[in-house]
Amino acid sequence: MLAAFRALSAPQRSARADRHLAYCLTFAAGAANAGGFMAVGQYTSHMSGIVSAMADHLTLGQAALVGAGLSAFIAFVAGAATSAILVNWARRRALASEYALPLMLEAALLALFALVGPRLQTYAWALAPATVMLLCFIMGLQNAIITKLSQARIRTTHITGLVTDMGIEIGKALYWNAPSSTLPPVKADRDKLGLLASLIGLFFAGGALGAKAFMTTGFAAAYALAALVAALAIAPVIEDLRRLLSAGRRLN
Repeated sequence: MLAAFRALSAPQRSARADRHLAYCLTFAAGAANAGGFMAVGQYTSHMSGIVSAMADHLTLGQAALVGAGLSAFIAFVAGAATSAILVNWARRRALASEYALPLMLEAALLALFALVGPRLQTYAWALAPATVMLLCFIMGLQNAIITKLSQARIRTTHITGLVTDMGIEIGKALYWNAPSSTLPPVKADRDKLGLLASLIGLFFAGGALGAKAFMTTGFAAAYALAALVAALAIAPVIEDLRRLLSAGRRLN
């Protein structure tokens, strides 16, 4: 069991491991996005909507809302940047947890979201903007992880891109290749189409179940998400800790 979990976030990648990690993270992203909406009334996974809203608010002279959108945008970028820093830091030290470290940070931040959430109503003036930034940071962090380890083949929070790619593959599948044509036939990548459809479905399922969980259990639902993400990352972290402890004993 530990070996199976280790493969999900290990530095040695395979297409199978990338897919399975993407499935888990896409589900978690959908749930966190829905939970964020239940908490603060705003989706935090897609920057296109936030940037568009910033432009609208700027036109309407709503400076405070422009600032709120800008802070969310900066938080998303900071999350992606943090992911890149952690991955490269671990890679230069030949750690097994180069992809697991950002995931463990994500798990910790999801637990923080669950912890501060119940206080949102009391301290909404301060915690609501901070919660939006926290969730945007988590989304940027996660999207950068899967983007980096899959060489930008897979996204987990950017559903617009997934839907676009699915439409392209459907168009290829529907294209009629003339039998007499001497040109190479247009062919759809059916494996890619299946992956894209699965990711979109998992994001939707995560959103539906996440919204239901937040309605019934409140912010405690985020602890379950934190546990899921931590489970994906724990094996390489344990491996590195054992290696560090072993090296420490030899030095003593």
